[in-house]
Amino acid sequence: RLLWASTGTKNKDYSDVLYVEELIGPNTVNTVPPATLDAFRDHGKPRDSLEENVEEARRVLAELEKSGISLDAITADLVKDGVKLFADAADKLYGAVAHKRAAVLGHGIDRQELALGDSIGKAVEKSTEDWRASAKIRRLWHHDKSVWTGTDEDKWLGWLNSAATADVTDYEDYARKVKGQNFTDAVLLGMGGSSLAPEVLWRTFGAPEDALALHVLDSTDPDAILEVQSQIDLPHTLFVVSTKSGGTIETLSLFAHFHALVPDGQHFIAITDPASTLVELAKKHGFRACFENDPNIGGRYSALSLFGLVPAALIGAPVHALLERAVIAEQAAAHFDSSASNPSLWLGLAIGELARHGRDKLTFVVGDAVSSFGLWVEQLVAESTGKHGRGILPVADEPLLAPEAYDSDRVFLQLRDEEQRDAQADERLAALAAAGHPTLRLTVNAAEDLGRLFFSFEFATAVAGWVLEINPFDQPNVQESKDNTIRLLEGWERDHRLPEPAIDLIDGSVRVAGAPEAASLEQALLGWLEGLGPPWYLGVMAYLPMRTDHPEDAELIARLRAGLMRASGCATTFGFGPRFLHSTGQLHKGGPETAAFLQITGVHEGDLDIPERPYTFGILQQAQALGDYQALTERGRRVLRVRCEDVARGLEQLTQVVERLLLPVSS
Repeated sequence: RLLWASTGTKNKDYSDVLYVEELIGPNTVNTVPPATLDAFRDHGKPRDSLEENVEEARRVLAELEKSGISLDAITADLVKDGVKLFADAADKLYGAVAHKRAAVLGHGIDRQELALGDSIGKAVEKSTEDWRASAKIRRLWHHDKSVWTGTDEDKWLGWLNSAATADVTDYEDYARKVKGQNFTDAVLLGMGGSSLAPEVLWRTFGAPEDALALHVLDSTDPDAILEVQSQIDLPHTLFVVSTKSGGTIETLSLFAHFHALVPDGQHFIAITDPASTLVELAKKHGFRACFENDPNIGGRYSALSLFGLVPAALIGAPVHALLERAVIAEQAAAHFDSSASNPSLWLGLAIGELARHGRDKLTFVVGDAVSSFGLWVEQLVAESTGKHGRGILPVADEPLLAPEAYDSDRVFLQLRDEEQRDAQADERLAALAAAGHPTLRLTVNAAEDLGRLFFSFEFATAVAGWVLEINPFDQPNVQESKDNTIRLLEGWERDHRLPEPAIDLIDGSVRVAGAPEAASLEQALLGWLEGLGPPWYLGVMAYLPMRTDHPEDAELIARLRAGLMRASGCATTFGFGPRFLHSTGQLHKGGPETAAFLQITGVHEGDLDIPERPYTFGILQQAQALGDYQALTERGRRVLRVRCEDVARGLEQLTQVVERLLLPVSS
């Protein structure tokens, strides 16, 4: 039926019953305002008016058309404007519901405090209005790639609904069956997005007695592999082979090693994309299970997909609670009334605008409840935004110094543990804000809030990509180091040597390349740092074993980073190789050119053959380090390469020299 809507008369020169009297006909509906209905009852004249003078109406419309007035065009504009008014009203309604929901649920919703400064605050307000006016929230949730660069972003948005659609019961049932087979440990073989979320979950929750102990192995360092091997009982270990593409060289090499030790396929499960080569490998070797993930989810956005949830179930993490918090964040991000009703949108606009205004060093201060969160968020932010000469540098686990130690390229984001407040960190953040540094604060009420944080930062990072005018889902420069590694390994197979860069000096336990004029390690470091300062950053890349159960290693790394900060004033990052190649490696090559790198390699205590490969794990790691060194130097990046003949002594020597470079500032 034809519906005549809002038939009250707005123009006082017309009859107050005009749009009722003239639109009466069979099979029509008229939604009449109360005042108009009262007027029609009083003096309206009902008649079958709709089909009166049809030919005269056609003549008038034809004359209008000749005069350049198109009824079709007017109608199209009215429809467009009308739909927008209804959509805006719906957004306000949804936003009000989300706001009320946040007040009721409390603990599950982001609560943010901010000190952005006037100019950046106004830029965020302007961007917020842009998102409202152009309906970007609805377009994003409808997978509209034109929200970003219009290339292939629509193919990578499966993560938006991964928490809401997760089949938790299946994963938990499977975990119980595995435990019933007398498995005590699980070793996850994966890199980047396949390994980081499971490692954060393991470090956060550990495992109850009825679940598996998790060992994340995302290294090609033979000493690291041997250490994990020494911690497990092979007959009672389940190996989780996790790779989206199915062709990751590190993961497949690790699989080959452990499969040679435990040839029974029932000791292995796979997590991968449908139709990847790993699916066929799992069938060939009779894997216990093969979990096929949504292919529309990129690796770094996969924390709440099978890549994160299957390992979480195996270790007995509170998957239901994690997903409940994630879904709350997801629902809050689906509608828009104001930035308060969509905290993930606000966070993305804030960090994006801060980066555009030169505050591109996003420095995390993380409370105890989710202390390892930086491991995961580092990859998400760096690999998503670091391209085309732009990017946001995530700075995780850096020692927090006094305000005067920092320059105008910093923004500080605190994840504050509400159950165990860190008074010293709160005081430092307050001092930083008072000194004019932008500070953001998100509260964390329990470890289960990781689910909310995973989704919120995925959404915020995608939004920040819009601000930076880049595609937040591609990684155009990651392949460079991979290609170099393959070429170097082919050369090794042919010549049995790697073209290591020339050693410029030997000083104690270290050998240095990239400092031809230096006579000592101290001179080499001073030459590397010469002329540097904010907005530069220093990336420390250590191709060494990750020893998470050795606290002295973490202390040494913290000392090294603090020394570099004091000597240069620059932000610092630290990554183990080759793990960081699947993380900050994209930003190192594709991000701003204001970056200098310290590559640290070492001599392995032992080495391991890779079955059916002509090289060892030690050679693979050396080729990866050298391939990345070449990729950086070919791009004109400033790189100093230090090789420790004795890793422990060499790192201590390097740290002590760095600490002597400049008297420390007050901390």
